[in-house]
Amino acid sequence: MSAARIAVVVRPEQSPEDLVRHARYADEVGIDEVWLWEDCFFGGGIATAATVLAETDRVGVAIGVLPTPMRNTAITAMEISALARVHPDRLRVGFGHGVQSWMRQIGAKAESPLTLLRAQFGAVERLLGGESVTVSGRYVNLTDVTLAWPPETVPQLLVGATGPKTLALSGELAQGTVLSGGTTPDGVRRAIAHIGASDHEVVVYVICAFGSGGRERALAEAAASGSESPEDAIAVGNAAEVAAAARRWVAAGATTVVLQPTVDEPDVREFIRFVAQEVQPLVA
Repeated sequence: MSAARIAVVVRPEQSPEDLVRHARYADEVGIDEVWLWEDCFFGGGIATAATVLAETDRVGVAIGVLPTPMRNTAITAMEISALARVHPDRLRVGFGHGVQSWMRQIGAKAESPLTLLRAQFGAVERLLGGESVTVSGRYVNLTDVTLAWPPETVPQLLVGATGPKTLALSGELAQGTVLSGGTTPDGVRRAIAHIGASDHEVVVYVICAFGSGGRERALAEAAASGSESPEDAIAVGNAAEVAAAARRWVAAGATTVVLQPTVDEPDVREFIRFVAQEVQPLVA
């Protein structure tokens, strides 16, 4: 079994200022990568990522994921390019459909999320690659658009996916796929079968808790996520138990395991320290 990257998500339920402080602490204690969510209606993913990158020295920063219905294609490419130039080799960016109820709430729900995702992802990738892009389509329309400052190295672009069609699209278009919290190891295996691509990154959020009441909190969150098997979708206990659980997702094919604290995690700073100093060395 090959080693996988162990990461943490700093949830947007933290205030933007607390989120940045937690990410700075993650950098200090040795976390490999911090993941950020662009959830409605918290801090924006690009703004948060930019601040975290500026306030840290070496930790990787990943946005998982940007909802394509919310975002103009050109400005998304411009923002990613700026971040990638200023902070080379520290950024990964995921794209997804967005939570459909939220997209409806803001008047941005697409009739064909797959069509939109394909068009926006492809155009952003081409723009970041320095191409002049002209596209005339249902959702994306660009005429001779070229980035003035494309990145020297295009950051890894991923797709957040759950259903078979989006997983297959991710395998076709992206360098990697992001799977949501509540995904079991068997769910990872099924996802990889739908992705159908070799040399493909597979990122999975794993709901994690430790300490008093940790199992109960994690189970409640996994159940709320709609997991098919909450007991099989969590990593709980002491460091050895959490590391052993993480290795189950690695064995299933995950290349990055993002340990996800519960929304009611009582001590986010201690959660980050626990993952960095006690769990991460046992999985590497």
